[in-house]
Amino acid sequence: MQMLRRTCTTLSLTMAALLSACSDSTAPNQTDLGPALAFGNGTAQAYVLSSPAGVPLEIGVVLSESALVGLPATGTGVVLQLPAQASVAPFNHATLDWNPAGHPPAGVFNVPHFDVHFYTITPAARAAITPASTDFATKAARTPAAAFVPTGYVRDPGAIPGMGTHWTDPTTPEFNGQPFTKTFIYGSWDGTFTFYEPMFSKALLDGKPPVTTVPLKIASQYAAPGSYPTSYKVGFDASAKQYVIAISGLVSRP
Repeated sequence: MQMLRRTCTTLSLTMAALLSACSDSTAPNQTDLGPALAFGNGTAQAYVLSSPAGVPLEIGVVLSESALVGLPATGTGVVLQLPAQASVAPFNHATLDWNPAGHPPAGVFNVPHFDVHFYTITPAARAAITPASTDFATKAARTPAAAFVPTGYVRDPGAIPGMGTHWTDPTTPEFNGQPFTKTFIYGSWDGTFTFYEPMFSKALLDGKPPVTTVPLKIASQYAAPGSYPTSYKVGFDASAKQYVIAISGLVSRP
């Protein structure tokens, strides 16, 4: 009888463990939101998606459906704070920029579009990227080591104040005679990669395409430990009635 009791107890504990494991495996991912800011006639806010165990999966920005209405005729942008309860190293904040006339190079990006930058530096550090600084040209000229450069990417000349030096992939459709719809850009400053940038046309979002995941060309090494993207997402979530832009497939790098 004592042996039976022990056997039953063991079975009960095993069943409890199995039920717990099943429960954990079906638990939903967690979405944490940063503060919402006015954008167009709607709002924009950053978010972090994490697994039930708290592992970061993606960092993104959501725009309400009305955010594409009432946009100004001149360029504008907002700084979006990541949710304090779900920090993801090395990322610090995001920005959302509206470019109604596009920007150079002509014939490529000179259409109305949006940029979302996910920065690994602080807003104060970004503000220090200015031609008024005596070391601006020196820092702009510093290039990250080859191992840190994403496969196939080349650096653009010069640097943009408040951002840094941009890196593009010359094999993407927009550089090969096709209209620009969406692309991915990396950015560096003073020899280190400092931002990750999905860029996409307003015409693309106006069509409300489903959220699509696009694989990224990535580097073989990273300068600092943290969670880095292997893909990005752009599209319209019809059930939530919002636009989604994200860097996704986050992988922990030493």
